[in-house]
Amino acid sequence: MNHRIRIENIREAAGVIDPVFLHTPQFVSEPLSRLVGCRVVVKIEIVNPIRCFKGRGSDYVASKLPTGARLITASAGNLGQAMAYVCRRRRQKLTVYASTTANPLKIERMQAFGAEVVLHGKDFDEAKIEAKRIARRAGVRMVEDSLDVETGEGAGTIGLELSEFPEKIDAVLVAFGNGALACGVGRYMKHVHPQTRLIAVQALGAPAMLESWRERRIIKYEAISTIADGIGIRIPIPECVGDMDGVIDDGVLIDDATIVQAMRLLHEHLGLVVEPSGAIGFAALIADPEKYRGTTVAIVLCGGNISSEQMKEWLS
Repeated sequence: MNHRIRIENIREAAGVIDPVFLHTPQFVSEPLSRLVGCRVVVKIEIVNPIRCFKGRGSDYVASKLPTGARLITASAGNLGQAMAYVCRRRRQKLTVYASTTANPLKIERMQAFGAEVVLHGKDFDEAKIEAKRIARRAGVRMVEDSLDVETGEGAGTIGLELSEFPEKIDAVLVAFGNGALACGVGRYMKHVHPQTRLIAVQALGAPAMLESWRERRIIKYEAISTIADGIGIRIPIPECVGDMDGVIDDGVLIDDATIVQAMRLLHEHLGLVVEPSGAIGFAALIADPEKYRGTTVAIVLCGGNISSEQMKEWLS
């Protein structure tokens, strides 16, 4: 099978990406393991300047573009922060389109890193449609998360690092939005350890990607409803649905209440503030612990950007 996400590019990315995003902590959490009855390997992607994994893919994309390039992207917040951070370092000019309902903390941090931020539409997909329209009209390079394959290849360096974990990993539970993270991690893990199962975890209120994969056709939604804004996708990218073939073994949908429970447990037992999208892999574990009983499971804590108000609401 020909994959858009290439193993040699993941390896190249590992030598190109800013080291501040690489070689993140990965270890067995004994408290979490006792809670769910399986061995839980945590991969922590939130202790970096943007508090999420997207610096990997963003830096790999930016490395392919010239210094001084003008770029446009769309983001629910984390990609925008990542692109703003790497574009500032590489002296590239960035405009980020985000929805009018985007997380104010994420908007503020995008601006602090030097991006121009334009708010448009009621959700991420409306913001992305407008960003693509403006990019076409102005002749500016649009960087689209997951569609630009380098974002998945950069994320695949997480899989490269997990593949070197000294214990056999039976399954990896990964947050699933447009697919860069899950497909990038899964692509490398399947290449090195084909017996490892890759489980894509999506919010119950935003199931379009998993439904499209299962139905073998693109399924769009008029609206979505989830606190996991980082994976709140209602219009799937066909190429990214295709990236799942041969990489993703299964998918699960998790409700918001379980996500909040997972966030609280991660905060209590790891001392980490993890956003809903970042906690959803662990949420899948606590939702169905019997499914993983006695195995070794890796979870990727992929984002930690929540406001003080959200902390009070979700972690108190």
